[in-house]
Amino acid sequence: MLASVFKALDQMFTPPFRAVLFKSVGLVIVLFRLLGWLSDTGISWLETTMGSWAHGALAVVGWIIAVALGVGLLAGAVLLVPAVTAVVASLFADEIAEIVERTHYPADRPGRALPLIRATIEGAKIALLAVAIYLLAAPFLLFAGIGVVLFFLATAWVQGRQYFELAAMRFHSVAEAKALRRIHQTTVFIGGLFIAGFVSIPILNLATPLFGTALMVHVYKRLAARKRERIEGPTRSP
Repeated sequence: MLASVFKALDQMFTPPFRAVLFKSVGLVIVLFRLLGWLSDTGISWLETTMGSWAHGALAVVGWIIAVALGVGLLAGAVLLVPAVTAVVASLFADEIAEIVERTHYPADRPGRALPLIRATIEGAKIALLAVAIYLLAAPFLLFAGIGVVLFFLATAWVQGRQYFELAAMRFHSVAEAKALRRIHQTTVFIGGLFIAGFVSIPILNLATPLFGTALMVHVYKRLAARKRERIEGPTRSP
């Protein structure tokens, strides 16, 4: 796992990754500004535009965003940044994964890009899951030590799950990728711990989609290589 972490970090600021970094950070900033607008005047504007029938749903959305923003600030953005970067990661994961595969695994069959609609749906599902889990864990912040640990572990589980599935879905169907993640859930969770540590660092955490995707591509490739060895036997030098 440490070898995969160092490979991901080593590639973070190479020229190909920098191009993706600028785009992903720009989108993260736009999404944060959108959330800020929704928590302020956006919900009222939407209610006026859509009519009274949407009042209940929009009130719930506004409350969730307000709580998320508040808890995010108290917890050093441990809540909000992972949720926002989940959406960003789903849009740029294939671009990042392709660079990693081409650089480190040129002899392997390249993965297939996930259709944009499917990638967006998966990113939105993970973002909503992240917010739901973090809101459930929020009351534990009253007990500082327990709360921080719970937030960190929840972040590791959510982030590891998302980035591994995005890497695996380049080679498998959605159902197969999720099944593979469940089979290797301990390894995926350990990888998620490193991503959770990365996302806890202010400013640097804006690059989480790059680090998380790169790390889980290496993790997936390592697991796939182990499976090939079990089936075909270890490769012997001539």
